[in-house]
Amino acid sequence: MSFRDLRNFTEMMRALGYPRLISMENFHTPNFMLVSEVLLWLVKRYEPQTDIPPDVETEQDRVFFIKAVAQFMATKAHIKLNTKKLYQADGYAVKELLKITSVLYGAMNTKGVECTDPSEEDTSKFKFDLGSKIADLKAARQLASEITSKGATLYDLLGKEVELREARTESIARPLEINEAEKMMKVAIDCVLEQVQKTKDMLNNVALDEANLEAKIEKRKLELERSQKRLQTLQSVRPAFMDEYEKIEEQLQKQYSIYLEKFRNLTYMEQLLDDHRRTEQEMFEETANMLRLMQSRLKEEEQHLLKSGNNDDSDVEIQEDEGSDSEVEDRQITKQRAAPETLLQGRAGPRIVGTMQGGDTEEDEDSGDSEIDLDEDEDDEEEDMEDDSMEISPSKSSHRARKPEPLEESDNDF
Repeated sequence: MSFRDLRNFTEMMRALGYPRLISMENFHTPNFMLVSEVLLWLVKRYEPQTDIPPDVETEQDRVFFIKAVAQFMATKAHIKLNTKKLYQADGYAVKELLKITSVLYGAMNTKGVECTDPSEEDTSKFKFDLGSKIADLKAARQLASEITSKGATLYDLLGKEVELREARTESIARPLEINEAEKMMKVAIDCVLEQVQKTKDMLNNVALDEANLEAKIEKRKLELERSQKRLQTLQSVRPAFMDEYEKIEEQLQKQYSIYLEKFRNLTYMEQLLDDHRRTEQEMFEETANMLRLMQSRLKEEEQHLLKSGNNDDSDVEIQEDEGSDSEVEDRQITKQRAAPETLLQGRAGPRIVGTMQGGDTEEDEDSGDSEIDLDEDEDDEEEDMEDDSMEISPSKSSHRARKPEPLEESDNDF
């Protein structure tokens, strides 16, 4: 609640002609009596012919009063009020009251503060509220449909009235015969007696059925007692195969524990085997990569040597000492080339097994001979490599020894 809302409310109520003076301090504390009086006065001001009970003594009466006012304002003026705030009857209720007073105050400003004519009062009496009587409207529609259907049936029956009138007059004019009446009465009495006999027979049958059902129930009870006794005896007696069953169950438990242990060991060994295979595969891939790298390096060195050989052919003023250095470099390069080949051959060939102890046995002599043969093979390879280098070096020296031919003397010297 704001001071402005309270001030506007008091001024509007004074302008609308509320007989009692409203102070700003009246709504600091809950004051339901004042709120109910203001609501009732505003409703009467909006619609003088409304019938809202003014009783607000008990809690139920207050709730009913607030609901009636809120429903009336929603249907008549299309103003939605908060019933909780109205029931609080404090400053928050002023905002809800201000909604109604603002509408009335705006209407008064537009039309002027003039008294209404008696003709207007008479017309307000004949206003029909459809919103508050929706249920009555539905009932009226249903009754209208029933009236039309009943009217159609009545019209059809009235169309047959000419024929029915003649039959009615004939039956009335005909004299009543006592014998026929007695026969009809006897027939009716016989029918009633037959129905009574049938009902008595049904009652007797019901009694017999009841006795049969009671006998069956007693038999079932006896059978139930017997079966319960038998069940108790069977539960108390221990079967003969129970001991063997317990022993087999213990053995099964032991076998199951052994099975679990073996299964766990098997899975562990399979995991170790997989790890071992994985490491072998990784080592194999690493060696293959190393061989590829060595091959690529050798190819690069060969290309470099070929390029350097071409550059040496173009050089002319290089000394013999440099030639000898190049021969040494060629030997080193050829040794580097032969090293991986010997390694590969050693891997592919058989292994040489020897001992660290000396002796004069035939096996030792054979192993010594094999070592000497290997040394001789290595020396032969080195000599071949030196011969190749020597063969290469004279060509280089011959190239280097070539001198450019002297140019012919000409008169066009610069």
